[in-house]
Amino acid sequence: MHIGLVGLGKMGGNMRTRLRNAGHTVIGYDRNKDLSDSSSLADMVEQLRAIGDGPTVVWVMVPAGEPTHATIVELKELLDAGDLVVDGGNSKYTDDADNAASLGEKGIGFVDCGVSGGVWGLENGYALMYGGKATEAEKVMPALLALKPDHTEDGLVHCGETAGAGHFAKMVHNGIEYAMMQAYAEGWELLNKVDIVQNVPEIFASWRTGTVVRSWLLDLLVDQLRADEHLDKIKGYADDSGEGRWTVQAAIDNAVPMPAISASLFARFVSRQEDDVAMKAIAAMRNGFGGHAVISESEA
Repeated sequence: MHIGLVGLGKMGGNMRTRLRNAGHTVIGYDRNKDLSDSSSLADMVEQLRAIGDGPTVVWVMVPAGEPTHATIVELKELLDAGDLVVDGGNSKYTDDADNAASLGEKGIGFVDCGVSGGVWGLENGYALMYGGKATEAEKVMPALLALKPDHTEDGLVHCGETAGAGHFAKMVHNGIEYAMMQAYAEGWELLNKVDIVQNVPEIFASWRTGTVVRSWLLDLLVDQLRADEHLDKIKGYADDSGEGRWTVQAAIDNAVPMPAISASLFARFVSRQEDDVAMKAIAAMRNGFGGHAVISESEA
């Protein structure tokens, strides 16, 4: 298929490559001209129309909030009835209803898609959670199938017909991720502190086979610990990108008890007031899966 891709950063750039490797034509746009295939959004849309006679499909991978909103507003003026916009960023699910309604005024379809896979998605594929009308999603299905992990039926799910269902699922996914990382980090801090235990990195490595706590996050933590056993080079500071807060707020709105995820979010807030030992491990894992920046002890 022919598809436009807006935002060619760590995720978007790799997605463009994976789609092209699968035989699809991708016209990308990024404000960084060194990365971009087009000079503007308008130029991107013109190129897509020149090479295809079906609906024009544009996938947006820019930061949530105003950058996404401004991009969709501009695309609304450029696209026609029957075309489709996919928001694959980490938008708040409540924004999707507004974007879908706005585009719908002109007959333009909208699909929201939570994307997980970080900087490793190019090689491993991306877990995709999409929401919106199934008839609209069919327009982008070849791209979804190319982006999902290979050799498995899992990794691609229609979360609901309502706009926002995909981003809501991705939000909960990230909330769970917060709690998982916090548990690993607290366990690492305790093992690292006591005198009775030695070879902490290999203890974590041993858990990767045959135990109920094995996971990709554990793999990433082992890699970081083998490179810097006590994580001395990393400051105990971890940011949050929004989804944890939104998950806790949704739990409050729906009266769902969420003590573990809430505590893991608040722990990150503590790390911004004072250096937190366990947060070194969380910073290391975030860097491992998403390329999120860490603050070194020398910088601190």
